Amino acid sequence: MPISRGEVWLVNLDPTSGAEIQKTRPVIMISSDAVGALPLKLVAPLTEWEDHLVRNVWPVKVVPDPVNGLTKPSAVDTRQLRGIDTQRFVQKLEMSRQSLCEPSC
Repeated sequence: MPISRGEVWLVNLDPTSGAEIQKTRPVIMISSDAVGALPLKLVAPLTEWEDHLVRNVWPVKVVPDPVNGLTKPSAVDTRQLRGIDTQRFVQKLEMSRQSLCEPSC
C-alpha cells in the first residue's frame, strides 16, 4: 500500500508507554517519499482541539470540512511525532490543505 507525505491516515498507535498518544486515530504522514528502505513512517497524530491550546506553539488547528471528514475541530500534536511501522496504518483518509490553520485560528 503506497503511503505518501501529506496524506492523512487512520493508524493504530497502541501499544504505547507513559504519556504517548494512544488508540486508533488520524495522523498526517510527514516522512519524505524518497527516504527509507524500511517500512517506517514519521507521523504527526491528530487530537481533539481545545480552546486553551491556542496559547501553545505546538498544536496546529484543523477545521472540519466536507473533504477531511472530521466531525469536530482537531489539532495536529507536533509534540507527539512518532516513527511507526506501516503495519499500523489502517485506512487512508482525505484532507484538504485548506483545512490546516495556524495555531492562532
